[in-house]
Amino acid sequence: MASHMVAKSVLATRSACTAPPGGVGRALLRHTAGTALLQGAQYHRRQAAAAGQPSRQRRLVAVSVAAPAAAGPHASPVYGGEMNAAVEAVRLASRLCQAVQVQLQRGEKTEKDDESPVTVADYGAQALVAWSLQRSFPGQAVSLVAEEDAVELRAPEGADMLARIAALVNEALAVEHPQAAPLSPSEVADLIDSGNSAGGGSGRHWVLDPIDGTRGFVGMRQYAVCLGLLEQGEVVLGVLGCPNLPQYAISEADCDEGQAGRSFSDEAVGTMFAACKDQGSWAGPVFGGMPSQRIFCNDTLPASQVRYMESFEARHSNHDMALAIADEIGITLPSLRLDSQAKYGALSRGDASVFMRFPDPSYREKIWDHCAGVIILQEAGAVISDAAGHPLDFSKGRYFPDLHGGIVAATPSMHRAIIAAIQKIRGGSS
Repeated sequence: MASHMVAKSVLATRSACTAPPGGVGRALLRHTAGTALLQGAQYHRRQAAAAGQPSRQRRLVAVSVAAPAAAGPHASPVYGGEMNAAVEAVRLASRLCQAVQVQLQRGEKTEKDDESPVTVADYGAQALVAWSLQRSFPGQAVSLVAEEDAVELRAPEGADMLARIAALVNEALAVEHPQAAPLSPSEVADLIDSGNSAGGGSGRHWVLDPIDGTRGFVGMRQYAVCLGLLEQGEVVLGVLGCPNLPQYAISEADCDEGQAGRSFSDEAVGTMFAACKDQGSWAGPVFGGMPSQRIFCNDTLPASQVRYMESFEARHSNHDMALAIADEIGITLPSLRLDSQAKYGALSRGDASVFMRFPDPSYREKIWDHCAGVIILQEAGAVISDAAGHPLDFSKGRYFPDLHGGIVAATPSMHRAIIAAIQKIRGGSS
């Protein structure tokens, strides 16, 4: 009874960004996550019912956003069904991630060979997206290119973590799909491993990063659930679920620690972006209906008023290179440092004009780190390329070919200026 009361107290605040107090056992953690899922769902359903009531005098959309239109990303005559399926899958995974982030425990993450963290939420989100896509397309072979696998979870030492993941998945399904039969740990592992497709330039492939920005997730900052669709090597659809990203233009305060609790306590926090080929880019509440606000990048600003974005952590990108380019083209405002593909969503609605990424030369870029965000940018009017100005090639499998040292996403005028600056700084080489 005492543990049950502690869990209720932890969830009553909803804004706590720390784990439950020490001494609370595994049963309490399951209770906490399950209750957070249920209360989070109830909270956001109340907010959806009260839609149309702006709060706190905030500018809920950036100045470059057009008025709502009757159409939307699901209006595509070719990919309408796929868009509905993608939005449902990302929303389901986002619900689990939101609940887990506020009570993540030290023992619920591991380190990959490249020292990047992976948490119970990464695994759980991947399982839920795979489950949701298979449910949306029964009888069809769903090719899924995804980041995680269940190799370590299937080992004897991974049994406890797999059981925890299965419990989280079943708690999410019980809230969103109460008619669904509970999944066993083995079934959850199979769903995770269904993301082992090699992708490539032929056929149709879903591309998933279950939590892009896991370091941000662990650090209580920004992260995104990212799902894209490739058709013959071309990105034709993308959805980003950003539970901690405000629905208004971001500032430095929205990029730092402490964002996790706000997704429960602030109705204007939590954004979903969606785009489909030739249907534009759209945004809306992450736990609302289909995104219905048309968005555009903002290519009207002089360089002196332009904000550029870069990765939150210096280990992910060469910040000195980005600063040198900014100086070269006359950008004087400081950068916004933001985790995950949430940067692509923010650029698409005009919060900033530029995103530059220059990773270590030994790093191989994966397609799931960019797939969903690329089409959202492009349909909003922005341009994305490698550091030499070449389009990103998603047809070569799970990894990109040579990107000439980086990725540049920007409004058209800024993109031209940045590519020219890179060539000048590098001495004219491409």
